[in-house]
Amino acid sequence: MRKTATKESGKIPAQPGPREVTSVQPAVPSDTEAVIPGAGPSVRPGERPTVRLRDAGPDDAPRYAPEWLELREGPDAAARSGDLIDPLRIRLANLPGKAGLVIHDLGCGTGSMGRWLAPRLDGPQHWILHDRDPYLLHFAAVASPRSAADGSRVTVETRRGDVGLLTPDALAGASLVTASALLDVLTREEIDTLAAACTGAGCPALLTLSVAGRVELSPADPLDEEIADAFNAHQRRGGLLGPDAVTAACEAFSDRGATVRLHPSAWRLGPADSALTVQWLRGWVGAAVEERPELKERAERYLQDRLEACRAGELNVVVHHSDLLALSRPTGGAS
Repeated sequence: MRKTATKESGKIPAQPGPREVTSVQPAVPSDTEAVIPGAGPSVRPGERPTVRLRDAGPDDAPRYAPEWLELREGPDAAARSGDLIDPLRIRLANLPGKAGLVIHDLGCGTGSMGRWLAPRLDGPQHWILHDRDPYLLHFAAVASPRSAADGSRVTVETRRGDVGLLTPDALAGASLVTASALLDVLTREEIDTLAAACTGAGCPALLTLSVAGRVELSPADPLDEEIADAFNAHQRRGGLLGPDAVTAACEAFSDRGATVRLHPSAWRLGPADSALTVQWLRGWVGAAVEERPELKERAERYLQDRLEACRAGELNVVVHHSDLLALSRPTGGAS
């Protein structure tokens, strides 16, 4: 699913102090609420996702609620493919003349990728966290890991920028580029730019949790497939690739000489994940109705039934994603 915002008040909460991370307990919406197109974890009409990394004004409110990102961090960590870590480690261990790893994390949000990956890699690491939202960058910086798998030091810095303008020069000295839930909110041109920058700099890319366009709900409902089709159409709005992004990325990296590996990374949500499932359901159905308003009446009943089943601990959901590891050919720009 798209890495997107929950409904917000429009105000930026007070920022926590250094190394202080606020735990949030999101409220579960009442099952009497109507379907609101675009509600829940989906972009409001006319907006683009934060991971576009566009420059923002000083008063620009965050579009991704930290509450949503916190809710999904555990299932994200459980879903990411551990099978891609060994080939990545081998590649990183063979980098010439490295005193430590320099890792660029694109669309970092609150920094969940760093918290997952840094403790799985050996050696000193310096993470450069990219996002358009200074509030999320603050969360990512204060909650960043401090040590690698072997106890080496991990440091961070934050940057704001535009992924569409990424160049090999911007990645000079990079050991690795990472991103989570990014590819499906990019256009083909933006994916080509990302692939060109990574391969031009000769650094690998680990791009996780891209939507695959498939969802399984148990027990099944006759409307499941229609909602899924409408949601996938919504994901492709405005030239975004949505569930076609992984294929496009494989082609873009392969065409530039990179070796590409794919691995499934599905969310598997059960009764213990009900808070996330509720928010995901509202966003999934809401986006489908925004795309196809004629679904609204049936979707209202569908959503209420699904929320009721979730509350009763009777609903299980599998949201399919893919993880991609692109191993670019080393170049003079890599170090």
